[in-house]
Amino acid sequence: MDGTLNNTILVVDDNLELRKALSLRLRANGYEVLLAGDALSATAAAVKQEPCLVILDLGLPCGDGFVVMERLQKHDRLANVPVIVLTGRGKSKNLDRALQAGAVAFFQKPVEDGELLLAIWKALDTARGGVRFKD
Repeated sequence: MDGTLNNTILVVDDNLELRKALSLRLRANGYEVLLAGDALSATAAAVKQEPCLVILDLGLPCGDGFVVMERLQKHDRLANVPVIVLTGRGKSKNLDRALQAGAVAFFQKPVEDGELLLAIWKALDTARGGVRFKD
């Protein structure tokens, strides 16, 4: 990198409309955005582009979100990239598992823009030297 902060967020969701909507919101807030619709393309995009944060659905083709988190953990340059889970799956069965897999926040769809943006800000602040948070 050239010394500037990476401001690229990888959005991983199998729903094209949700990916587009999140991309618009994130770009409007100054982020660069990468999009992936399945676990394989998510991993490939993360390895190639090294985003500063991943917004990750759990229900994906070609492996679920837990598989993506496991793959990210195996790459030295990606192991500390914050992951925010944004899913339609139930919180009771998936929250603890997601946090144990390395997620820094967990949201069920739909999520308020302000809540998601605050979680992104906190996660990036933590990754860049702050203290890790849990909601």
